[in-house]
Amino acid sequence: MKLKKIAYILVILLAFSCQSKYQKLLKSNDYEKQFEAAVALFEQKQYFKSQTLFEQLMPVYRLAEKGELVTYYLAKSYYAEKDYLMAAYYFERLAMSHPYSEYFEEALFLIAMSYAHNSPAYSLDQTYTKKSISAFYTYINKFPNGKFIKESNENLRIMRGKLEQKAYSISKQYHSLSHYRAAVISLKNTLREFPDIAQREEILYLIVDASYNLALHSVEGKKEDRIEMAKSDYQAYVEEFPSGKWIKDVQRIYSQLQKMKVN
Repeated sequence: MKLKKIAYILVILLAFSCQSKYQKLLKSNDYEKQFEAAVALFEQKQYFKSQTLFEQLMPVYRLAEKGELVTYYLAKSYYAEKDYLMAAYYFERLAMSHPYSEYFEEALFLIAMSYAHNSPAYSLDQTYTKKSISAFYTYINKFPNGKFIKESNENLRIMRGKLEQKAYSISKQYHSLSHYRAAVISLKNTLREFPDIAQREEILYLIVDASYNLALHSVEGKKEDRIEMAKSDYQAYVEEFPSGKWIKDVQRIYSQLQKMKVN
């Protein structure tokens, strides 16, 4: 028991000693020593302590060659701690300040990944998803054969998938609420922006149905144009999916359109 107590006390004393050395280092003007310690702490995965030192060193080395490394390590430490917005900020700063850096490619990729990590479920606000997509395109355009190209394309596909689902769910909701004019516009915009969307056939069918209902409940002055638009939407579905899942439904709708008259 005594040995255990002694060992415990030694651990506590060692911790206080290390803490004391770290506090002295924070107050030191020996910037080289601070930099070396910050790198060592980073490599030991003590990211919070390394961040504090690197942040102190930012203004010191801002215009010096070592400023590039300080910014890189600081960005990486925030990324390792999953503080992705701070990571994105410092990676962007690195990319802007040091476009010829050996870390430039990695910085561009991790900017995109940082925003991707902050991208929420498709039903929520997609600001960071859009930021991520823009950043991935920036990386791909700069480094079409880069070492992160596979991961970039895969994550880009995932991010675009969220926007697809967001657009699809909003459009479908307009239709289910019988807001047919808004549904037609939203559904067509969804197809225009995401032509390869998985729900393409369903969206084409919903457009036909919404166009028909819009014509059906239209004022006389707009009815003729809307009947013709619904017929055109019917043709778009039939041409693409002549044996589609909703072919009987759209044929029934077309039959009704043929019977509709304008006074």
